[in-house]
Amino acid sequence: MRTFGIRSLLVGALMAGLLGGCATQANKDPLEGLNRGIYKFNDTVDKAAIKPIAGAYKAVLPSPVRTGVNNFFANIGTVVTIINDLLQFKLDKAMDDTGRLAINTTFGIGGLVDWASMDGIEERKEDFGQTLATWGWKDSAYLVLPFFGPSTLRDTGGLIVDSAAFDPIGYVDDARDRNQILLTKFIDTRASYLPGSDLLDEAALDPYAFMRDAYMQRRNTQIYDGNAPAQEYGAEAEDSQAVAAK
Repeated sequence: MRTFGIRSLLVGALMAGLLGGCATQANKDPLEGLNRGIYKFNDTVDKAAIKPIAGAYKAVLPSPVRTGVNNFFANIGTVVTIINDLLQFKLDKAMDDTGRLAINTTFGIGGLVDWASMDGIEERKEDFGQTLATWGWKDSAYLVLPFFGPSTLRDTGGLIVDSAAFDPIGYVDDARDRNQILLTKFIDTRASYLPGSDLLDEAALDPYAFMRDAYMQRRNTQIYDGNAPAQEYGAEAEDSQAVAAK
């Protein structure tokens, strides 16, 4: 049953990628009205609940513990990267990332220590959204997801496939354990963005547009492996490009 579902997701994402690659949109944010509504909802929930929880998490746990948790989830994410390396035919990168996974899982005590980075092995991230772009779906409409934040129609499909088929966390049998792991990952990720979110609120005249432009610039850079052609996404594109590069 699970195999059939994964196969359906992959076929559906592939078809969507092929169709999406045939149509280039001049306007990357045709759903701006909807997106701004979801952005406002996310911002309200974040300030009322998620940000305080993330702040408490950061205050209670010592920095070495938080680093270990972050390293653990990054190591698990390497599995997703390796699979997408292979789907993009980046065989040399797949070998490097497999070596990174092996080193951190063994010498790094299950990924708690980023031993590979100390050995000079670069941390890379590939996802199925990037894979779809490599297969031809390079232009996609911007989409804000409830709780998850900035995305595109293509990257949302990629997130579904990665989560359902490639992420090892999805294969944890017990639903309660799986949800607790995902919640911890979510809070740990949000805690790492605390300084940036404060800067965004203070610096951007239109935080929504700033976030959108930064995300689109960053994704463009990831898709082209750092060699993206220059593109403009909005009035604050130059400022957001600098933030995306950090």
